[in-house]
Amino acid sequence: MIQRYGVRIGWADLPERIREKVEAVIGGPVVHAASQSGGFSPGTADRVLTADGRRAFVKAVSPALSTRSIELARAEAYVTARMPVEAPVPRLLAALDDGEWVVLIHEDVEGRHPRTPWVEDEIHAAVRTLRELADALTPSPVTGVPTAAEHLAQCFGGWARIAADPLPDLDPWVAAHLDDLRAAADRGLAAVATGATLAHCDVRADNLLVRPDGSIVVVDWPYGCIGPAWLDTVLLAMNVLVHGGPGDRLLTGIDPRTAAAVIAGFTGDFLDRSRHPSPGIPHVREFQRAHAEAMLPWLRQRVPG
Repeated sequence: MIQRYGVRIGWADLPERIREKVEAVIGGPVVHAASQSGGFSPGTADRVLTADGRRAFVKAVSPALSTRSIELARAEAYVTARMPVEAPVPRLLAALDDGEWVVLIHEDVEGRHPRTPWVEDEIHAAVRTLRELADALTPSPVTGVPTAAEHLAQCFGGWARIAADPLPDLDPWVAAHLDDLRAAADRGLAAVATGATLAHCDVRADNLLVRPDGSIVVVDWPYGCIGPAWLDTVLLAMNVLVHGGPGDRLLTGIDPRTAAAVIAGFTGDFLDRSRHPSPGIPHVREFQRAHAEAMLPWLRQRVPG
């Protein structure tokens, strides 16, 4: 089982002034809060319930917890505030930012994360959702966000960084094919420079919620960027593959060389980051290493290519 969860504070850990501001937005005192697992932010991720039955999903973080999480929360607030109503994403009710705490208040979506290993009906539902998402977000309704190529330029340099400073336990196949992997990542970066779709760019099981009717919504949008309509589907395929599922089938209709190149770019970044000291977020390095190791056998069959 791939560990992917951080350690969060909860609703009760927020300063009273922040809780009061949230309650003013949602319209009543919170009588119950349930912390949600998934993701890596140390901030809150709580489903809250008011005394009169109103519900909301609250995320809050401060620089004392993580300066990077503050940046991501502000980016997510910017993107989600501009989403069209037809997009299968939670509605942002309010974003609060007092210079110390950044708080995002979303509608509470009744649902759970897809099961991993992935199961057939949820794979199909996720593919349908990403198709609907791309239709709703092409052309992008959000300006002022980076292109996918800008966002992923450093990420897709992972193999180059490994070549410059090899891991002592580097996989022999990787060591023998570093030039091929670097070239593949470069092709992947060129491929994501196309398109006019607002992509999520972090599609994985814990950023999706399955509603009781089987439909899926896409949550957590700090990495929203402009790229090709197929980018999120490649990321979904990679997540299915990581968990041992039939991810290749999701790539039908996408140039196989391009898909392999994009996955190579992400895999190099996972492997490179996994060797560095923890950024203060529990389990993230183990998560990255596990993802890289899960994808390398798949890449061996496709790179060079």
